[in-house]
Amino acid sequence: MARSPSTGSGKGRGGPGNGQDAAEDARSGSTQVADRSRRAAFDALRRVTGGDAYANLVLPGLLAERGITGRDAAFATELLNGTCRWLGTYDAIIASASGRALGSLQPAVVDLLRLGTHQLLGMRVGTHAAVSETVDLAGATVGRRVTGLVNAVLRRVAAHDRDDWVDRLGADRDPRDRLALAYAHPRWVVDAYADLLPADELVDALAADNVSPEVALVVRPGLAELDELVAEAGTDEVGRWSPFAVRGAGNPGDLPLVRTGRAGVQDEGSQLVAWGVTRPPAAPGWWLDLSAGPGGKAALLTGLATTAGSRVLAGELAPHRAALVVGATRGYPLDQRPVVVVADATRPPWRDGTFTRVLADVPCTGLGALRRRPEARWRRNPGDVEALHGLQRALLTTALDAAAPGGLVAYVTCSPHRRETADVVHEVLAGRDDVEVVPFTTVLPELAGPSVGAVAATDGDFLQLWPHRHGTDAMFAAYLRRR
Repeated sequence: MARSPSTGSGKGRGGPGNGQDAAEDARSGSTQVADRSRRAAFDALRRVTGGDAYANLVLPGLLAERGITGRDAAFATELLNGTCRWLGTYDAIIASASGRALGSLQPAVVDLLRLGTHQLLGMRVGTHAAVSETVDLAGATVGRRVTGLVNAVLRRVAAHDRDDWVDRLGADRDPRDRLALAYAHPRWVVDAYADLLPADELVDALAADNVSPEVALVVRPGLAELDELVAEAGTDEVGRWSPFAVRGAGNPGDLPLVRTGRAGVQDEGSQLVAWGVTRPPAAPGWWLDLSAGPGGKAALLTGLATTAGSRVLAGELAPHRAALVVGATRGYPLDQRPVVVVADATRPPWRDGTFTRVLADVPCTGLGALRRRPEARWRRNPGDVEALHGLQRALLTTALDAAAPGGLVAYVTCSPHRRETADVVHEVLAGRDDVEVVPFTTVLPELAGPSVGAVAATDGDFLQLWPHRHGTDAMFAAYLRRR
């Protein structure tokens, strides 16, 4: 079964969840409003688990369609996202409380139980409200015949808090299995993190994936100044690392700079790795964004290229993602916008040796963005890592071939997994003698030094960001120069 979600955590291990004030309001306020919020979360969860939808895409449309706003929308958002984030742990709890395998239950009933369990264990919703509202929702959506089952299982769930459930279910598990249960990660992801991090950081890294990130805004170079974005966002919190970043709250779509394309929404780690490829010396000329969709990095590169007397070619395999690149760069004058081409970068339409700077932000498992796309943790498996490995090698090879002599290449992934990062770089470089590694400490000296902790465990010359260390997605970057 496909599974998914986005923000929220909850009480117990992993930190406090979002939407808790909304949950309090729902408990003490209108039952009808709470029902509408729960119904929206249920309908969205059915699409996520039954149709491979993405929580952060499907729910906003449902809320707008049904006129659910404010705290009620926040309640529905936390209910859906928190349920999806903790789905694996909740499934184990529900199986124990029901005394049966989840596969023996109707899928819609399982989703109802998941939503009820998150209200009981991850939100400040009283037991009576969580159980009775979920039972009513079951009757309205699946039928009265299942309400007795839903009531009985949720009352058993409510007998313990989440930490108690983890202790009970994890008693006979090995330490990493207990961590997987306690912090809602598949075991293979726990193992991958443990392979890269000091033992005393593993828990912090897992817990950080369960805390929703702040909204990160980016100013488009040449179109607006940082202080303009700060003023519009109503915050004085600029980025910790990126000179283009502002940490804001509220709806970015309400900001005029964002609506006009002069600013955007982009994780600070994503800004950093793209900025890095523009910093070492290189001749003016054409720059290449090899796999450019959805366009955040292309927009940043476009502004920086203009300042450097260069232009950007943005390649993207999927036509709908190429359209997103066009939208992301709409704020620039026509003569500065990137040339966007729909192309398969493993069979490139451009000539080798053409570009002075190349960004290869390759497709990956997305394990570095579990804070904002937690469905990935349940949808991905180790086979996906290996399936992507060959494509990643091919794209890095294309990027290196596309670089002119003396040109810079950034190999970037939003994953910390060894097989998607250092292994790809080392395997590709082993077959050629025309490339040298540029240590990230010379590219982004702001991130150098042991106190910053951005050195990749796989290779000290590579950059590895982490949510628990840097407050960014777990972006990886290797900077390379064509001799």
